Amino acid sequence: MTPPQADPEDVAVELRGITKRFPGTLANDAVDLTVRRGEIHALMGENGAGKSTLMSVLYGMERADAGSIRIDGQTVESGFASPSDTMAAGLGMVHQSFKLFDSLSVAENVVYAAEPRRFGLVDRAAARRRVRELAEEHGLSVDPDARVGDLPVGLRQRVEILKLLHRGARTLILDEPTAVLTPAEADALFAVLKSLAAEGRTVILVTHKLREVLEGSDRVTVLRDGRVVARLVTAETSADEIAAAMTGRTVELDRIHAPGTPGEVVLDVAGLATDAVNGIDLTVHAGEIVGIAGVAGNGQSELVEALAGLRPTTAGRVTLQGADITHASATERRAKGLAYVPEDRHAVGTAPAASVADNLAMGHHRTSLSSRGLLPPTAVRAHAKRLVERFGIKTSTPEVPASALSGGNLQKLLIGRELAHDAPLLLVEQPTRGVDIGAIQNIHDQLIAYRDAGHAVLLVSAELSEIRGLADRVLVMYEGRVAASYTKDEADERTLGLAMAGGDTRAQVKAAD
Repeated sequence: MTPPQADPEDVAVELRGITKRFPGTLANDAVDLTVRRGEIHALMGENGAGKSTLMSVLYGMERADAGSIRIDGQTVESGFASPSDTMAAGLGMVHQSFKLFDSLSVAENVVYAAEPRRFGLVDRAAARRRVRELAEEHGLSVDPDARVGDLPVGLRQRVEILKLLHRGARTLILDEPTAVLTPAEADALFAVLKSLAAEGRTVILVTHKLREVLEGSDRVTVLRDGRVVARLVTAETSADEIAAAMTGRTVELDRIHAPGTPGEVVLDVAGLATDAVNGIDLTVHAGEIVGIAGVAGNGQSELVEALAGLRPTTAGRVTLQGADITHASATERRAKGLAYVPEDRHAVGTAPAASVADNLAMGHHRTSLSSRGLLPPTAVRAHAKRLVERFGIKTSTPEVPASALSGGNLQKLLIGRELAHDAPLLLVEQPTRGVDIGAIQNIHDQLIAYRDAGHAVLLVSAELSEIRGLADRVLVMYEGRVAASYTKDEADERTLGLAMAGGDTRAQVKAAD
């Protein structure tokens, strides 16, 4: 595909013929990318399409096998040697996993390794002033004295952006910046990015989310299998065109699945209380998906952790298929028929240092894969191969560590492993966070098939379109309680949004039905 022509004076970043190979994988195949000054440029593609590799080459974390890089008209011979050199050239990157010191303050994090000094010592007062000035100038309000470890994820991301601005970054690369943000936090982030672009800074946005790209970017480059397959002007394209370019096929977006046929009660929760939720009543039937919506911080995650046996309860009763599991351990709950996809796939859901095959075997090692108390390697490999193929997990080999997978492929691993348990009850949080469009459709289809096979699913998602598309009933949590309950037909976005803001507090007794 012929690269776009642009006035060299207007070009902030120019990549030509970037090729990068890994053992068994051609990650980038002669990729051309031109990013103009003062624009928000979206880089899109499915998991494994080569986006992160391309940005790693640009940012100096990987060396290209071929190709050239030009920044603000200056050629970088052989690419940047390190991220430090990249920063010196005016490029900064905010990674999916933030690079912050939780024990330090906001100001200390922002100026780290670039501290203002007075008489040879770090000038802490100047550092705090600098953060306040940058925050006010760019609409990134945050307390310079706050401990970073105490901040919610949206404010931590602001700290990362302030770090780059403090170092004079003219081009900002953001890798999946809204993967861990609430809708409100994502809207606030895009307001900041548009403001930065209006000031003449350049933003490269690596993302899967079509709505954000259509509302917040100027141009789009789409990668598929390591190659550029489309260059689009955002104002002249559509979600369907971008999705087709990413996947190579027509994708049905925002599909509302037909309702299931509920059977017997599988999960019965009565008066459940923890440190973060109080008096929760709910039921989930076989052949039913119950969705839980709510603004982050209203107790959804804490409720699921309590049901999974990871958080102590202070009151109430939990029954699974008629058995009281209120005081059962997480291992005992799994044995009684509970599978769990946690929100935090890195710290809770997987063991990053273990192989893909070993991660896929977790939980199965005591049941289907066990032979006289041992795990036959051939059985583990065959099990891994089946799930890799079924869920489209992109990995060169199941023997590589799970940490080598992209975030989306790690999510596919987690979903596939838990569905393979064929448990009567599935607790699933944020099932498609950080996952590409084609994989989202596949995961949704798998969850619907799981429901239709007679299983019960309790789904927590920050994506209202996902809740509306999958759930047979929707419960809204507000301030640690179930505030409202809706049928599939009642659960439009306006109604759910009102309840999430505390504007519709239907009786909790009704919510439990």
